[in-house]
Amino acid sequence: MNHCFMYQGGFERNFPNLKAGATTFDGTDGAAHQIPAWPKGADGVCIGYMEKAGKKFMAVRVVHGDIDVVLPDAMVLDAARHMGHGKRFGPEPTLVDDDGVMITLLEDIMKKNPGTANALMGLRQKLKAPAKK
Repeated sequence: MNHCFMYQGGFERNFPNLKAGATTFDGTDGAAHQIPAWPKGADGVCIGYMEKAGKKFMAVRVVHGDIDVVLPDAMVLDAARHMGHGKRFGPEPTLVDDDGVMITLLEDIMKKNPGTANALMGLRQKLKAPAKK
């Protein structure tokens, strides 16, 4: 399964007004910028992130199919722990094919945001389930 991380704007300017289904963010230039569609190859969990002052990248949104959860308490992303070896944040969406790191990320998100567990537990269980042949 290919999971995805995609930029959703600057944290301080955009997080307070972020809503599920958001398609734009406010740029530092004051203009609204389109959030691109999730890449076609991303068939797994998609994580929307924002950049906080000091080059901290914050998970703010989890999307998969009809699920679109905005995290009440944004979480600092640790690239090595949450994306896997050699993956980085960048202007283009980052695809990650490691279900294990996504399970870790979902568990970390649910610990920090217990109110999201009902919406996200099914995704975690789906990733943990053995692949059917």
